Amino acid sequence: MENLDSGSPKQPALLFPAMLGLVLGCAVQLQQPSLWSRPVYELITVVALMNAAWIAIKNVALPRSQVVIRVGVLVMTMGLAFGLTGWRASAFMAQALSPALEGRDITVTGMVAAMPQRNETGLRFRLAVESARQGSEPVRLPPDVYLGWYASLATDADGVTSLQRQPPDIQAGERWQFTVRLKAPHGNSNPYGFDYELWLWEQGLQATGYVRAGPQDPAPQRLDDTWQHPVERARQQVRDAIYAQVHDHRSAGLIAALVVGDQNAIDRADWDIFRATGVAHLMSISGLHVTMFAWLAAWLVGFVWRRSETLCLVCPAPRAALVGGVMLATAYAVFSGWGVPSQRTVWMLATVGLLRLSGKRWPWPHIWMLACAVVVMVDPWALLQAGFWLSFVAVGVLFATDGATNSGATHAYPTRAGGQNGRKFSAGPPQGKLAPLGGSAARVAASVGAMCREQWVITLALAPLTLLLFGQVSLVGLLANALAIPWVTLIVTPLAMLGVLFAPGWGVAAWAIAVMTGCLEQLAALPFATVSIAQPALWAGAAAVCGGVLLVMRLPWGLRVLGVPLILPVLLWQAPVPLSGQFELLATDIGQGNAVIVRTASHTLVYDTGPRFSQDSDAGQRVLVPLLRALDLKVDTVMLSHRDSDHVGGALAVLTMQPQAELISSIEDEHPLQRVRKSRRCEAGQVWVWDEVRFEVLHPRADDYAAPGKPNTMSCVLRISSQVTSGGPPSRVALLAGDLESAQEARLVLAGAPLKADVLLVPHHGS
Repeated sequence: MENLDSGSPKQPALLFPAMLGLVLGCAVQLQQPSLWSRPVYELITVVALMNAAWIAIKNVALPRSQVVIRVGVLVMTMGLAFGLTGWRASAFMAQALSPALEGRDITVTGMVAAMPQRNETGLRFRLAVESARQGSEPVRLPPDVYLGWYASLATDADGVTSLQRQPPDIQAGERWQFTVRLKAPHGNSNPYGFDYELWLWEQGLQATGYVRAGPQDPAPQRLDDTWQHPVERARQQVRDAIYAQVHDHRSAGLIAALVVGDQNAIDRADWDIFRATGVAHLMSISGLHVTMFAWLAAWLVGFVWRRSETLCLVCPAPRAALVGGVMLATAYAVFSGWGVPSQRTVWMLATVGLLRLSGKRWPWPHIWMLACAVVVMVDPWALLQAGFWLSFVAVGVLFATDGATNSGATHAYPTRAGGQNGRKFSAGPPQGKLAPLGGSAARVAASVGAMCREQWVITLALAPLTLLLFGQVSLVGLLANALAIPWVTLIVTPLAMLGVLFAPGWGVAAWAIAVMTGCLEQLAALPFATVSIAQPALWAGAAAVCGGVLLVMRLPWGLRVLGVPLILPVLLWQAPVPLSGQFELLATDIGQGNAVIVRTASHTLVYDTGPRFSQDSDAGQRVLVPLLRALDLKVDTVMLSHRDSDHVGGALAVLTMQPQAELISSIEDEHPLQRVRKSRRCEAGQVWVWDEVRFEVLHPRADDYAAPGKPNTMSCVLRISSQVTSGGPPSRVALLAGDLESAQEARLVLAGAPLKADVLLVPHHGS
């Protein structure tokens, strides 16, 4: 494989299949349901390297246009990437937590390795393990564990409830000794929702747990205060300073997210607004922020460099600007938390920057695929992230729709000359070039026009991909981004960064944020702000992405319109529904509590909404809302069996998403949910029929409300039965019993209630 100089008319014939093979090899390995043994992956890697050496030696004597050689390179690099990815995964799994240590008291000594996250329940932090023992015996733990120190009541193995010792202000770089209980990573298994286990894997965490800090437990001890994690300590100090300076918690959270990458600081309500308006990528340290920082840093380095004749003789100013921009952008990404999107952007910037420094001029598909291959080889699991696909499809679309086809597009940031060399690489959808500093009004207008066109191209081309990944797309996103991108990148972010050196800058940034969020709230409140469809099949989504790209290509309109039929399957896609007279019951995985979706041919009922995990997280927002959106379900009724938080914790998110849904429950009139949606009581004898499916409430009776007992005793018991049709399947019955207790169960039995069922949701405190 050869690297061509900038003047060569040839193309590196084997480079593209080699890079494509690296990406495909990683993708194939990630589809394995289980890992093979490590020696198998090592053997595959060695064989692939031997083949690579053979091809490199024999390549000189073989015709470069020979298809067999290109296929051989593709297969060889696929094997190499497959073996390396599997080997890395096997090596990581070898450090897993032993099942014998799960749920046991373990004394751990370690270093707080990252900025702790505090919420109303306590602290969450990453601990780099130095030593551990169970009793007097040393044990081996994973190198890093993710711990919680909860400021709440704790129940021990004997059922005794006591108040935990309150967590202090832990600092990154401190050495502590804790008594902890650990478990292997575990996430809920629900489609279309957040994959917690994948997130832990990407963070290099193979155990989670909590600090045992009750009165009967050994007191946690701060052993030492070191400076082994100075960047994380500095991030934490800056975040604390932001909250001390900015009194509005909402604005302070956004500033903290933009300066130190603390996305948890943003309120969930604000995230809902940002997603509805399509600007969520602007509100955290994304590829756009790192890229813009690289551009500004490169311009500043170049400006200073050109003022010194000596420096220019040592190294040309453009080269120094490129190197300085990438290095400073890397430093910014590290300070902001070194998140996965920032990492992807740094690798892309470095790859394209090195390509330009070497003087190579490659066609844009080679540049695009090279950056993609580098990112995937560094982080194979990026292929499982929606942000990766949005990023690279966006960059590819911008390359493909640019009128120029020469290979000069190797800059990692916009240059003073603008043009094709100014294409950005970012981990979020690129949003256009900055106007050249000091340019004429005509050049500024041209740059603004190019930015608007690029935003339109990105919006149209990525809409099908957004529907495939998230099931919804913002119809006001084009306008919202046109307003928010320059406001955030040119005003809010610089002011937020300035506050690190001059604290009053944060106050001005808070004012700018308030202005922006006010406008975004108005856009998000529009009835047509977003459109949702059922999550389409992969083939339909892939066809729609191709159709969207075809529509924005610089081609004759006669060819562009061929993209419309490719998009139609996504727009017209409908999720399968039960036949009339039948029902489908989906019991979601939410841990303790219930959250069940019942579908008939044209109606939907949600029975309970799962627990509330924290102030900004609950099962409704994490599980039910994504699932309802992906299935494109309009909920007719939400039935909350009783008031316990593990059954009503996600109700607010579901009711907000489904404003037409009727609420039926046994909750008291003073319950906070009554102010959101007035509830109708569930009472025995209530019956309704949807699509020949019968719904019947068996408990509680109307007179139970006169002297209600514990919430569990008031659980709404719902019987669902399909109707027998001629020649159809036999009738099926499901019984949903909430947390009904034994006395109420016995009463139903004595009353002769129709309790026989094919599916029983077992009461948590009964049976």
